[in-house]
Amino acid sequence: MTQTSFRDLFARALQGDPCRVVGLEDNPYYLPVHDWTREADDPDMALLDLCLGSTIDIGCGPGRLTCALAARGGAVLGIDIVSEAVQQTRSRGGTALVRDVFTSLPGEGRWDTALLADGNIGIGGDPVALLDRSRQLLARDGRIVVEVRGPGVMMKTMWASLELDDATSKPFRWSIVGVDDIDEVAARAGLVVTAKDPIGLRWAVVLEGPQ
Repeated sequence: MTQTSFRDLFARALQGDPCRVVGLEDNPYYLPVHDWTREADDPDMALLDLCLGSTIDIGCGPGRLTCALAARGGAVLGIDIVSEAVQQTRSRGGTALVRDVFTSLPGEGRWDTALLADGNIGIGGDPVALLDRSRQLLARDGRIVVEVRGPGVMMKTMWASLELDDATSKPFRWSIVGVDDIDEVAARAGLVVTAKDPIGLRWAVVLEGPQ
């Protein structure tokens, strides 16, 4: 089995190759690519109701949320480190760039909302650093909308990898954050939780700076 980059294997997953995640849970599991490539459903729309004004979708994947939000009007930008994800977002009519959230981004300090959906609070394996960086992208009265795990899920950070039958990715750091721990994580990033909303089996949280 050859070793390659996370970006290469994630691109293959988006193109339809069954891809397993190893190391995050007790047992390997398949990436739920079908959930990311479908059209936005009612729970997605409820999550997007929390996004006010111009929105940057961090880790946009193939763009279902970027495009659904754009259809409502207003400025929306998706960013992702995987070029295949950005291409699929653009093919659906969305605006997206190949960017790492920790690099220079358009509109820094002017976005109304930063969106971290589909577990993307885990990006980089340091939720505090990610929230702090997301805050830097916002206007003074902006908000961060975060999808987190439900009650009873303990926060953890682990090394994980993606795996196909013929290849595995280099290990990457990823975090899991549940609704029970988000207040502490937010506080460490200088933010406060202003809303917690169950959306079906999912949980959405709104974070804002102290007023």
